[in-house]
Amino acid sequence: MNAHHIKQFVNDLWDARITPALKEYIRIPNVSPAFEPRWEAAGHMRAAADLLARYAAGAEVRGLRHRVVTLPGRTPVWLGVVDGDAPGNALLYGHYDKQPPFEGWSDGLAPWRPVMRDGRLYGRGGADDGYAAFASLAAIAALQREGGALPRCVVLIEGSEESGSPDLPAYMEALADEIRAPDLVVCLDAECGNYEQLWLTTSLRGMLAGTLTVRVLTEGVHSGAAGGIVPSSFRLLRQLLERVEDAGTGEIAMLTVAIPEAARQQAAVVAETLGALNTARFPWAGSTCPGDLAPPAAVLANTWGPSLEVVGLDGVPAVGEAGNTLRPATSAKLVFRLPPTLDASAAAEDVKTLFERDPPHNAEVRFAVEAAHRGWHAPPLAPWLVDALADGSRQHFNAPLRTMGTGGTIPFMQMLGERFPDVQFAVTGVLGPQSNAHGPNEFLHIDTGKRVTACVVHALAALATRGQATLP
Repeated sequence: MNAHHIKQFVNDLWDARITPALKEYIRIPNVSPAFEPRWEAAGHMRAAADLLARYAAGAEVRGLRHRVVTLPGRTPVWLGVVDGDAPGNALLYGHYDKQPPFEGWSDGLAPWRPVMRDGRLYGRGGADDGYAAFASLAAIAALQREGGALPRCVVLIEGSEESGSPDLPAYMEALADEIRAPDLVVCLDAECGNYEQLWLTTSLRGMLAGTLTVRVLTEGVHSGAAGGIVPSSFRLLRQLLERVEDAGTGEIAMLTVAIPEAARQQAAVVAETLGALNTARFPWAGSTCPGDLAPPAAVLANTWGPSLEVVGLDGVPAVGEAGNTLRPATSAKLVFRLPPTLDASAAAEDVKTLFERDPPHNAEVRFAVEAAHRGWHAPPLAPWLVDALADGSRQHFNAPLRTMGTGGTIPFMQMLGERFPDVQFAVTGVLGPQSNAHGPNEFLHIDTGKRVTACVVHALAALATRGQATLP
């Protein structure tokens, strides 16, 4: 096998087939079920899954068996299986559902309009995580073309990840005989610290989502007549949030965990590698800054520390429509990011209890938990996998491999870790600086997509030989 040949094959395939398919995919507004209750009637999920099936039908993968599988009332999955000719079972995972469009896209850009600029493909879902199916098939095809030993490969692309993967456990059970017990999981849904090298994710934060509602009246009243007697529901909501989060520092003491020493050492390397990019990657407004965090501490705050964001408000009119009314209630949609090892279910109970007990002014207070997903901390990495990915990074990025924790959540990783405790994980991705997954102007860095695809070939080859394969 020859790494240069693999690179050329992958690049040509991306240019000729993958990028055009991704443009077609971006046009489909298949918003995840949590944000579109009528997803089944809309038909966009099925359209996206069918697109994957059409692409696979023309893929240069020998022996590929594939189909769209739909369980009643659940988003479809696309499943592909290649038996291979060597030991090992690889599960290559991704998702095709998307986040809502969001506002604030730049001129000429839109969530459902694919636009190529400066090597970046803009549009919702391309980087998170529509490219995964195409890249996985390309990696398998590249290894076959080079004549390398190929392990059994299962490609599973789900349609509910952005909703917390509620449909996935049912498919894991229904397709257990085909999926089998993986030796290696390849997940292409993660971040990359920069676009100059391969980044291997070793931990993911958990997530707790819920809606906190404070009600003080049965209907709105004149703010002049009631102000001073009737407490503001927003003020009381602020008080309740202070029970959990220090407004001055953002600290959430009740949700912190002991950080492993290995994670601290890793954070120091990441901080040194990224330098100012670790914080400069965000679109700061004016002179806004992250505070006085030292670079390694900033990395840890984003990967092992808890955080809270109010992602939505109800009961609050738009500024241009607001009257002089004391509102009866305020509801805030809260999203907590949780440390990788924290028990999310226990955290949800603790937060709910803290919010609802002894409500200020005896107001009606309710915290409705919508989702609680535990984070993930990778098991020790096998030397054959580290060596293979390090070789891939050198060959295709001309830079060393880096490992890091990331701040997002991929529920499937924890599910798999519990189900298959001996599996190895290669979790990586293309979500680098300014790629802005979930937000406006999301883009896929095409060259990074190509290079990550080529690196997956190294991982599959190493699984087949447990480290004996080399790509000169």
